[in-house]
Amino acid sequence: MSKLAKKDLQIMIDEKLGQLFFGDKKKNIRLLMLRPIDLIEFSEFAGTNADDILIWVGKSLGKGYIDNLFSKIDWSKETMETKKEVFLAILEALELMGYGHPSGTFKKDHILIEVEEPLASDELENIIAKNLCLIYLGFFTGIFDALLVDVDGEEIDCVLLGDDKCAFKFQLISEELEEKLVDKEPPKTYSFSLRDL
Repeated sequence: MSKLAKKDLQIMIDEKLGQLFFGDKKKNIRLLMLRPIDLIEFSEFAGTNADDILIWVGKSLGKGYIDNLFSKIDWSKETMETKKEVFLAILEALELMGYGHPSGTFKKDHILIEVEEPLASDELENIIAKNLCLIYLGFFTGIFDALLVDVDGEEIDCVLLGDDKCAFKFQLISEELEEKLVDKEPPKTYSFSLRDL
């Protein structure tokens, strides 16, 4: 990651104001500390449109991070390689802020985001914790929107449904990735043979 991105993605403390900031406080990204249960219970107040509202909140946060941290960049003039680097840097920042361990894998026609130990992991017995997954989905969608990467996303795995992590698949709509941007996966190894089955 570039030195500029590392500096911009640090969490700073203003002791006089008692406020946390994401990056330089001049960028006006103040951090609000909420427990996962606070977000879960939000749906009780949002009513029937809670899902749409939570996705919209996530999208607004994702767009806000990009707009504030990289305000001088015209994304229509940037390469997909730069957009990929910025996206992965944001995932790293999410990990530093306690949103689990997100990772991104870029494929020819889609982007897979996996989040190990997501916020919902602490609320496995509470199905309303699905609200947290909606915020993740919205957040990633908002980042892609701000970067001008045309995608259609959905959650494909969820810790609340027994999976070991949450995973989100974002189908690329208007373009496929160049081969040099496609992540190669190491070959899978198995600790058993077919005879063990």
